[in-house]
Formats: sequence, structure tokens, C-alpha cells
Amino acid sequence: MPNITLSSDIGLRDFSVGAIKGQILSSIPNVTLTDISHYLSQTNFPQSAYICKSAITHFPPHTFHLVIINLFEYEVKQVLLAKYQDQWIICPDNGILTMITQDKPAELYAINCKGLTTLLSITNRIVDQLALLIRQPSHLPFEKAVNIIEKYPLRPTTGPDWMDGQILFIDHFENVVINITREEFEEHRNGRAFRFAFNRNEVIEVLSPNYSSVSEIDKMAWFNSAGYLEIAIRHGNIAGLFGLQGFNEQTPSNGYTSDSRILYQTVRVFFENKMV
Repeated sequence: MPNITLSSDIGLRDFSVGAIKGQILSSIPNVTLTDISHYLSQTNFPQSAYICKSAITHFPPHTFHLVIINLFEYEVKQVLLAKYQDQWIICPDNGILTMITQDKPAELYAINCKGLTTLLSITNRIVDQLALLIRQPSHLPFEKAVNIIEKYPLRPTTGPDWMDGQILFIDHFENVVINITREEFEEHRNGRAFRFAFNRNEVIEVLSPNYSSVSEIDKMAWFNSAGYLEIAIRHGNIAGLFGLQGFNEQTPSNGYTSDSRILYQTVRVFFENKMV
């Protein structure tokens, strides 16, 4: 039974997502359809890539993940089909693929979409091609994709005794995810003491295992289930309280809002020479 996930920036206020599901159900029998998110950001590819990648890794091997984001940023000549960690990703050729995979996949194919000008004509072409692939998994009816648009997520910047992480995502509870993974943190930490600093003078000096390990309204830092650094206030909204905001092309270049509140987009980790 084939598995297909849907992720997009379309939202759920009109018929588009329902129509795409109808196309899939009409062409691929016994399919299992799963929605990841239909509120991906068109302007914040790192955030959208974080959401997709964090979900994709939990699906059974050979699941097809259709990601529709900023589809008409460029003329749609091809849609990409890529093998990534035993998963298949189908997405526009606009840089979102390498934002998710963080490398150019070795198995990379092109679905020809020349002459197609509407969302549903393009998704119909994708669904037809997937149906062929699912019926004959040993046969790939596609040409290799060679020249694609590549974009890559920002990595943390580092010095001998510090790391600067960008705010990657702010969730529904206004908890803040930073683009520092546990592996990157531990490698640079090298056993040293540490403290997380944000909003000028706010500091967190311990890592917590989960939200229940801190008292009500306490600040906390931990590595979430996707393996990224997250800061929060238990039963509070740390982003709104301290003016934290992820990168967005609409953010003023001076970092200030229209009401003169300053926005903070980075978190710094300081390391001390004493070992813990």
C-alpha cells in the first residue's frame, strides 16, 4: 500500500488541497494520504525545510512526500523527484529540496512540466508519473535532473568560546527552535560549561530533559525530538515576551517593528573553560 504525504503553502481555505487529494485517490488505488502542513512559509525556506525534514524521517521507507511551496517562483519547467534516506521527495525546482536534504541527492530525477501553467495541471502530471512509478517500482520513467537550483540552510557561526544560532522556527506555543543541533553543540562544547544568552541580558545555564522538569513560568532550554536546540517558558510564550522572531524577508532590516520594539533573531551560546 503506497504512502503519500502532502505539505504546502496553500492553506486550507479553498478547494486546492482537496482537489490534489482527489487527483491522487483517483489515480493511485489503496493509497494512504497524510497531511504534514499546509501553512509552510513562502519566504522562510529554512523554517519550511525544518518542518518537512523533521516529519519525513518518521515515515516508512519508500514514502512519497509531495512538497508544494512557492511553486511559481520561477517558470515551472520541471518538478524534482529525489531519493533521500529511503524516502522520495517531490518538490519544485526552487531550492527547497537542498534546504531539506542539506546536500544534492545522488538519485535525482525531473518530471517534465513544460507548458503547464496551473497548480492542478502540474499536480495532475506529478500524480500520473507517481502512479506509473508505483505500478512499476523497478522502472523510473524520468530523466536525470542535473542543473537544479540549490539553496542551503544557514549553519551556526562559531568562535573559540561561543556559537551563534539563528531562530529557525516558533511553534504554536511560541517556543523557539534554534538552528543548533545536539551534535553541533556537543562537538563545540567539548565538555565545557555553557550558558545560552538572548534578548541582551536573558540567560539559561542548564539543559532540561523536557518541559515537566522545570517549575511553572521558568525559562528552559532543551534539545527537542528533532534534535534541535529549543528555548521556552513553561506555560508561557518566550517569543512574544522577549521579542524573539525567526528570519523573514518581511522583517525590517534594522530589526525594529513599526511600534519601535526590537526583534531578536539569534541566540548565543557561551562556553567556559571549566569542565562539567
